[in-house]
Amino acid sequence: MQRCGVIICRYSTVYDPNEKTFDKILIANRGEIACRVIKTCKKMGIKTVAVHSDVDSSAVHVKMADEAVCVGPAPTSKSYLNMDAIMNAIKQTGAQAVHPGYGFLSENKEFAKRLEAEGVTFIGPDTHAIQAMGDKIESKLIAKAAKVNTIPGFDGVVKDAEEAVKIAGEIGYPVMIKASAGGGGKGMRIAWNDEETREGFRFSSQEAASSFGDDRLLIEKFIDNPRHIEIQVLADKHGNALWLNERECSIQRRNQKVVEEAPSTFLDPDTRRAMGEQAVSLAKAVKYSSAGTVEFLVDTKKNFYFLEMNTRLQVEHPITECITGLDLVQQMILIAKGYKLQQKQSDIPINGWAIESRVYAEDPYKSFGLPSIGRLSQYQEPLDLPNVRVDSGIQEGSDISIYYDPMISKLVTYGKTREEALKKMEEALDNYVIRGVTHNIPLLREIIVHPRFVSGDISTKFLPEVYPDGFKGHMLTAGERRELLATAAALYVAVEIDGEKVEVSGEWNLASALLPITINGKHRNLQVYKHTYFKLRVLSKLAAYLSKHMPEKIPEDTSSILRSPMPGSVVAVSVKPGDNVAEGQEICVIEAMKMQNSMTAAKTAKVKSVHCKAGDTVGEGDLLVELE
Repeated sequence: MQRCGVIICRYSTVYDPNEKTFDKILIANRGEIACRVIKTCKKMGIKTVAVHSDVDSSAVHVKMADEAVCVGPAPTSKSYLNMDAIMNAIKQTGAQAVHPGYGFLSENKEFAKRLEAEGVTFIGPDTHAIQAMGDKIESKLIAKAAKVNTIPGFDGVVKDAEEAVKIAGEIGYPVMIKASAGGGGKGMRIAWNDEETREGFRFSSQEAASSFGDDRLLIEKFIDNPRHIEIQVLADKHGNALWLNERECSIQRRNQKVVEEAPSTFLDPDTRRAMGEQAVSLAKAVKYSSAGTVEFLVDTKKNFYFLEMNTRLQVEHPITECITGLDLVQQMILIAKGYKLQQKQSDIPINGWAIESRVYAEDPYKSFGLPSIGRLSQYQEPLDLPNVRVDSGIQEGSDISIYYDPMISKLVTYGKTREEALKKMEEALDNYVIRGVTHNIPLLREIIVHPRFVSGDISTKFLPEVYPDGFKGHMLTAGERRELLATAAALYVAVEIDGEKVEVSGEWNLASALLPITINGKHRNLQVYKHTYFKLRVLSKLAAYLSKHMPEKIPEDTSSILRSPMPGSVVAVSVKPGDNVAEGQEICVIEAMKMQNSMTAAKTAKVKSVHCKAGDTVGEGDLLVELE
């Protein structure tokens, strides 16, 4: 549930009983965004209807809503994307309006049309704007006509892989291949040569078909080393439109955002105004009405180029709410009912600084985050800290499954300055307890204290540049190592480490997940795990002596064995026993959380055995293929 420590971090939902909107709203979504919408509806005195799949029947958003309707089994195509079932739920409950959240049907013009035909209000833009901005090809042409800066590229649909290679050659490498109807980093690939273009075309079209039901692709010039900065817009049905400042979204992995902040350290007032005015110009060009986001790539010289417009509420909207004080969900509801915007552009402030960390059930040590599944055996949000907001849709005991996005929550901190917001984020991450699934807090913690991030020297290449060999976790200094060893030992006895006395004190409560202690006069917050991120052993003298004689386990030869790095489903298997494969050759494709991952051979060899087939569900570590 989202809450804030103090009033300045909260968005303001001012309920006016004279402002009549809807009696009942159905939320066509799940998880944290469904909970977020329900919370504002409650403040506005609006009854809510949750929809859910059978595996989500005990989910938090279902418990929060006034009514709930099951719309099908776990796969999204049979539940949260099942328009017939959702339309039946609307009729069954008498909901007058639908808030789609983000993802799923939020940018589906057919869904919006069906709602309109039934006299049900879609809380979002009209079908014309969804069509125009949802199609990346059409949106780019409209943007050009509205005098919005655009990236050079091919303004049409790419028919096949060979045409993609031809177009890429004409534009000049590197190029970005992306789904025309896509978003959220799905259906996107960067190609630096012909072979990568062919492969990128195949994967992007498959991901696009799986995620959006539309496999059309476009190709444009890839702007190397850019920042990803977006402008939040708000427009009503009376021709009024505002820009609510920017969000810096450059920290990404696989084209998906990880850490966002508002405002950006990079923009000066003139560039901010120019980007805001172009974003509003585009919104007005398509007669946009609702909350929307115009995304830009910004190069090192502050030239900015239109990327896409998301015709929905954005995942990272909380940081805009923190610095403006506006409740964007409430604004969407009021606009959908036909109310005029109450604010003028001069009323929109930048009050302080807000940072959002996306907390995922992912293993950050594998490609900066491959999905993890499991049950949350222990879960404790750091909401006792001031200026902290957590938007989540889970609780202790919740299951993280292979069927949906692996996001656990959006952790937001606020400060009068960026330094204050960062310090609060550091503290919040240290106090966030998540057990039962692997999560990405170690990576988030390292990002926000890294000198490059702290100085604002970032781009979309931040992660691969800072961690060229992948994320390996925090590297302990000699002092940190002594402190950690002393703390572990102090749970048993007082000790000396490397000949130096280390004083450790605190209220020992081993039943608590958090351990607030003082080490040599410095306050620390530790979490005690059965299996820690840092391998520590406290042994008696005899056990320590005997351990030297214990044989070490020989590591598995991973060059001859291919195991699944994550839970998911097998989309394709490209080899059979007896085939000869080259190093780097694709062996199979695993889909997890709607992202397709190519599994390749670690060496040139003959295939000894194949242990999976297309359609199989596999777990992390399951054997897929053996090589001789």
